[in-house]
Amino acid sequence: MRLSRRITIMLAGAVLATGIAGSGVPAGARDPAPGVADLTRDLDQILADSRLDPARAGVAVRAAATGEDLYSLDADKLFAPASNTKLLTSAAALDTLGTDFRFTTDVLAASTVGRTVVGDLTLRGTGDPTMLAADYDALAAKVAAAGVKVVTGRLVADDTWFDDVRLGTDWAWDDEPYYYAGQISALTAAPDTDYDAGSVIVSVAPGDGPGKAAKVTTTPATGYVKIVNRAVTGDETDVLVERQHGTDTVVVSGTVAEPYDEWVAVWDPALYAASLFREGLTRHGVKVLGPTVRGTAPAKAATVASRRSMTLGDLLVPFLKLSNNMHAEILTKTMGRKVSGAGTWAAGLAVTTAFAQANGVKTLRLRDGSGLSRVDALTPAGITALLAAVRGKPWFPTWYAALPIAGEAERMVGGTLRSRMRGTAAAGNVHAKTGSLTGVTALSGYVTSADGEPLVFSVISNGYLSGPPRDLEDRIAVRLAQFSRKAAVDEAASARSVTPGSPQEATPSSLRPPAGDLECSWLKPAEC
Repeated sequence: MRLSRRITIMLAGAVLATGIAGSGVPAGARDPAPGVADLTRDLDQILADSRLDPARAGVAVRAAATGEDLYSLDADKLFAPASNTKLLTSAAALDTLGTDFRFTTDVLAASTVGRTVVGDLTLRGTGDPTMLAADYDALAAKVAAAGVKVVTGRLVADDTWFDDVRLGTDWAWDDEPYYYAGQISALTAAPDTDYDAGSVIVSVAPGDGPGKAAKVTTTPATGYVKIVNRAVTGDETDVLVERQHGTDTVVVSGTVAEPYDEWVAVWDPALYAASLFREGLTRHGVKVLGPTVRGTAPAKAATVASRRSMTLGDLLVPFLKLSNNMHAEILTKTMGRKVSGAGTWAAGLAVTTAFAQANGVKTLRLRDGSGLSRVDALTPAGITALLAAVRGKPWFPTWYAALPIAGEAERMVGGTLRSRMRGTAAAGNVHAKTGSLTGVTALSGYVTSADGEPLVFSVISNGYLSGPPRDLEDRIAVRLAQFSRKAAVDEAASARSVTPGSPQEATPSSLRPPAGDLECSWLKPAEC
C-alpha cells in the first residue's frame, strides 16, 4: 500500500481527535468536512502517478492563517530542495539587511595632487551583482569629472569584503564553466539586466559562407576573455562554447547556421570587473601607469567616485523570478559580513539557519544559499511553516510580489512559472518558488482557494528516473486553487486543465545540459 493511500485515514483520525476548529462541535462528533476529504482523495490520486514509484515525494499543505494541516505526505522527511533553498535565503536577507539595503562600489585614492593620483587607484566592491560594463564606464567618467588625468601607480582590484572562496561546497565540477555556477566575488560584473554576475555572453553567428569561420563576439565587448574560434558555418547549429578550466580562455567549436548565445562564467570576476573599469578610464582620458593587480585599499584612502546599487527590494525581482544563484550566494556572504564581520558562506549560512529556525523550520541542512548543493536538505513541513510565519513580516508584500506567478506571460512577473498553469484557476493566483536539478523538482509557495482562503504548500520530488514530474506539481497547485470547504471538486476536470510537459525546458543546442534538469531560466529559452 502506497503511503499516500493512508493519508485520508490519518487526516480523518486527526480531525476526529481534535474536533473541527471553530465549529463548536466536540471531538469525534462528526466526520471531516467534505471539502477537506475530497482534497485528500484528489491529491492522493495525483500522487499515485507511476513516475513516483521509484522516487520520493514529499507534500505539505496547510491553511496559512490557522496552521491547520490539510494534507501531508512525508512532510517531515528531508529532501534535496534545489532552488527552494532561495525561499530561506531571500527571506533571511530581507529580515537581516532590509528592503532598502544597497551595495556600494567605490573608487579610492590615498593621495591626490591636482590632476594626478600619486600611487594606486583602488576599485573596491561589496558584492554588487548589478554592476554592468556601462556602470563601470559611468564610474570611470566620475573619476575623470573629479579632475583626475594620471594615476602614477597601479589599478588595484579590492574584493576583500568577501573571503577568497569563490565556489560553493559540493558544487558539481562540470557546472563550473556555466554562468549559473559562477564564482562569487565582492567585485564582479554582469553582462545584462538579468544580472548574472561574473559572466559574459558569447554570441556565435554564421560567417561569410558554408565552411567559413563563424563570427564570435562577447557582451560586454571585452579583451579580458580570450576567444579561440574553431566554429564554422554549416547547415545546423551544434555549438560548444567552453571555458578552459583555470583560465579566461573560451573555445568555440562546432557548426552554426543561426545565431546562438551562451552565458559563460569568467574565472576571476574581480579582475574581469577591474578590466572593464580600466577600459572606461582610458575612454574618459584617465591614464593608469601601473598594471592591474589584486589588493586591498589603504586604510585612509579618500573616495574619488562611488556607485550605489538598486535596493534589495528591487533586486528581489530578478533574483526570485529568474532563480538567480549568484544573487543568493552574494546575499548569503553579505549577511555574514553584516552580522559577524565575515563575508563567508559559513557566517552567512549561520544567519539564514537561525532565521529559518526562528520561523518554524525545525530540521534543515544548508551548504549554500542557492540550492546548487545536493547536500542541502529541507522538509516540506518546514518550508510551509516558514511560508506561513513570514506573512506577518513588514517586508512580506515585497517578497510575495517577487515570487514567480503562475501563467503570467511577462518575464519579470511570471518568471520561472510564466509558461505553467496557464488558463487554470492557479494562473495569476499561485506565487511560488520553483526548484530543479537532475532528479530533483520542487514547487513551494502560496495559493488562494476558491473560498478566498490563503494556503501554503510545498511539493518536492527526489530521485525520479523519468522526466521531471512538474505536471504533478501544477495539478496539485490547480487543485488547491479550486479547493473549497463548501463544495467538492471534480479532480478529473482539474487534471485536464493542466497539460503535462509544459514547454519551458526547450534548449537551443544538443550540447547544452539535458532539458528539464535545470531551472527554466538557467537555460535562457524564450519561454523563460
